[in-house]
Amino acid sequence: MTPVHGANPLRDAADRRLPRIAGPSGLVIFGVTGDLSRKKLMPAVYDLANRGLLPPGFALIGFARREWENEDFAQEVHDAVSEHARTPFREEVWQQLVQGMRFVQGNFDDDDAFERLKSTMQELDKAQGTGGNFAYYLSVPPKFFPEVVQQLKKHGLADAPEGSWRRAVIEKPFGHDLESARELNAIVHEVFAPDQVFRIDHYLGKETVQNILALRFANTMFEPIWNRSYVDHVQITMAEDIGIGGRAGYYDGIGAARDVIQNHLLQLMALTAMEEPASFDADALVAEKAKVLGAVRLPKDLGAHTVRGQYAAGWQGGEKAVGYLQEDGIDPKSNTDTYAAIKLGIDNRRWAGVPFYLRTGKRLGRRVTEIAVVFQRAPHSPFDHTATEELGQNAIVIRVQPDEGITVRFGSKVPGTSMEIRDVSMDFAYGESFTESSPEAYERLILDVLLGDSNLFPRTEEVELSWNILDPIENYWDKHGKPAQYPSGTWGPAEADEMLARDGRSWRRP
Repeated sequence: MTPVHGANPLRDAADRRLPRIAGPSGLVIFGVTGDLSRKKLMPAVYDLANRGLLPPGFALIGFARREWENEDFAQEVHDAVSEHARTPFREEVWQQLVQGMRFVQGNFDDDDAFERLKSTMQELDKAQGTGGNFAYYLSVPPKFFPEVVQQLKKHGLADAPEGSWRRAVIEKPFGHDLESARELNAIVHEVFAPDQVFRIDHYLGKETVQNILALRFANTMFEPIWNRSYVDHVQITMAEDIGIGGRAGYYDGIGAARDVIQNHLLQLMALTAMEEPASFDADALVAEKAKVLGAVRLPKDLGAHTVRGQYAAGWQGGEKAVGYLQEDGIDPKSNTDTYAAIKLGIDNRRWAGVPFYLRTGKRLGRRVTEIAVVFQRAPHSPFDHTATEELGQNAIVIRVQPDEGITVRFGSKVPGTSMEIRDVSMDFAYGESFTESSPEAYERLILDVLLGDSNLFPRTEEVELSWNILDPIENYWDKHGKPAQYPSGTWGPAEADEMLARDGRSWRRP
């Protein structure tokens, strides 16, 4: 066949430079009056519309107990967008978006409310041309998941009309241990097929997390040394400088390890350690991540190689901070961890013998999430010890937040007549290298749900493998004493420093 004049026969039909735009569709948010919806979901919907990535007839339905009319809901969305949207407010975008907004008042056990929801969806099909395509976002506590999905099934809302789709979006936590995760998966999959279920881990929507794959597999300079022959250890940190705020009801009894390590940090570890996938479709990515999670081995002595802590009173940002046990709504005898650090190994050819240290905590020195791949020292150095005494280990640090980018740390000669070598850094920052700001994670993830692209969503297998790693640690902690205390504003309990010191290493101070 002769190429069309002016066409580029080398260009793939799916030009990745063109934006991916959702087709006719709508989003139903359960728990639309909550913080997540107000601060993240509704602003993300507006930002997608503002960027031209939603169809002109997009529909947004809020479901909650408030006695609101459609106009009240529209005002709530307007206020949330004005306060939290990433992109500038444009009246013409808002006027188009507001035409598809509706509110359904009711409780999750209210059959009449779900019938009203059904009628509202049918009305929007006709008015907005959504084509029967709807995603249900369960922005509700996990205890309500079973009731909501069963109601959707009971009222025929889980079954899409011919040629249409229905999808369910579930926020973490996906259970509180392996057994509950399996029970939850069974309930959800009674109503929705696995390819209809999208489990949100917002960290996977961040540009810097996706850039792990680009860094490793698009650059020949990194992948050859990304293994046990060159890497000494890996540190993955998610630190917060805030306490629990008003989340006592959610947080107490769950803790840092269940809240962060089971999902965010184990996902970051899997992306850092996985083999190159055959392609970047969901099945290939999941297969490689699952291999890593399945190869994880816990240390034999959990007492020596895991630490849980709890923040005590201290100073944070120049202000006095109360301890966890003094927070409103917290049991003074609570053993819930606000800090967790664990050492893991990966039993495969690439990573055998390389420890992965994962830590997370609240009320730490500063807010930061990073992956630090720390390399071995040179096996032979022709330099005098005095020349290299200020030289640390080479490292590649992927900064996930807040100043997204990558730092490469290496040794360089200090200017002067003597031979002295000291650490220096080369730095890549997203904000300086690209003119367009990174979209919020929820923008990317909501768009992917509407497109049916499940690349960035953990599957059932990954969730269960992650709980399989964490459950023995949680069980050990339950049987062995109380969490170690650490002052607010520090970098965690002394026991965590001792854990790495036993291996001849130390935590990074970001």
